[in-house]
Amino acid sequence: MTSNDIPILLKGIQVYTEENMIENGYVKINGQKIIEIGLIEQLTNEDECEVIELPARFKAIPGFIDVHIHGVNGADTMDATKEALDTMTAALPKEGTTSFLATTMTQEGKQIERALINAGQYIEGQQSPGKAEILGLHLEGPFVNAKRAGAQPIQHIIDPDLALFKEWQELTKGNIKLVTIAPERPGGLEMIRFLKEEGIIASIGHTDATFEEVNEAIEAGANHVTHLFNQMRGLHHREPGVVGAAFLHDELIAEIIVDGVHVHPEIVKLAYKQKTSEGLILITDSMRAKCLKNGKYDLGGQEVTVKDGKAVLDDGTLAGSILKLGHAVKNTLTYTGCSLLEAIQMASVNPAKQLNIYDRKGSITVGKDADIIIIDENMEVYMTICRGLTAFRKEETNEND
Repeated sequence: MTSNDIPILLKGIQVYTEENMIENGYVKINGQKIIEIGLIEQLTNEDECEVIELPARFKAIPGFIDVHIHGVNGADTMDATKEALDTMTAALPKEGTTSFLATTMTQEGKQIERALINAGQYIEGQQSPGKAEILGLHLEGPFVNAKRAGAQPIQHIIDPDLALFKEWQELTKGNIKLVTIAPERPGGLEMIRFLKEEGIIASIGHTDATFEEVNEAIEAGANHVTHLFNQMRGLHHREPGVVGAAFLHDELIAEIIVDGVHVHPEIVKLAYKQKTSEGLILITDSMRAKCLKNGKYDLGGQEVTVKDGKAVLDDGTLAGSILKLGHAVKNTLTYTGCSLLEAIQMASVNPAKQLNIYDRKGSITVGKDADIIIIDENMEVYMTICRGLTAFRKEETNEND
């Protein structure tokens, strides 16, 4: 891991900044921040830096932000241990993820509380540069609709309970940043109004809401959709449903799992054409089996079988993914024909803006956190820098990433 005692200079690469792409550029980092960006011919004080020479065909792009991820490499947010979160923050830079929302799932209340307390403590005092940063928590369940449970254990699903949520938010020291909620359930709109007032993202998901019920949720303050198409009322010509509402309302930013399994490639393209790169956020919704071999794994007390790129329950229900966010970006480029700048918009810019942290993350800009990915000519992650420290470099591992 590179030290940040002296400035780091990334040199000789294409740099994708907030404004444009610099063909033969450099990025200078000091401490945890980006301090200088420019053309190689403008570079000064090179002798004062630790120089990292890179091939001209490589690109520097902003770190990816995953707002919906449960686990990776054998660890899960619901494990409620520091060790699990250490595993996640260490593993994710290999796929280009430099920050994320640790995502819970529907479980018995005390289990959710343990996970929330553990993550809150970790966020407040146990993070360090050189690993992916946990930006907060995504509470996925239990305030969802059992009819659209998916892999959320039905026996623990409850209607939105504002008093309970307030208790949980206090346990996390205010670190719940996004809540997936079924707005049509009793108490749903009341909770959405509260979340809006508190600056917390209210996301419509695991829901059987009608088009009109989604409209009511938007009026109450909902501005996000959890994994578009999956576990929601779909598009029908006599009932536009949640999908139709997502397509028609620019107020809704929609997550999408681009693994070729959860959503057909042509439907990904349809969503891109309808929402554009400004209306979508790429997520993984990955579980602990990501980066591990085929086999059987636990998800919320349920056995999940992972085989041939799919994670399913015994009845065949999809149970999260084993998708890497870097691969989601590659798939999106292939499925939609979008530009790299547009893919960056969906994987870095939009999540930062949605989380209201674009002042410090989401783009390569002077003054922002030095969360930077170096990708090669095949769009594979070669190196990842998290807040100024090299967290991953491909030549340092024998893994086939």
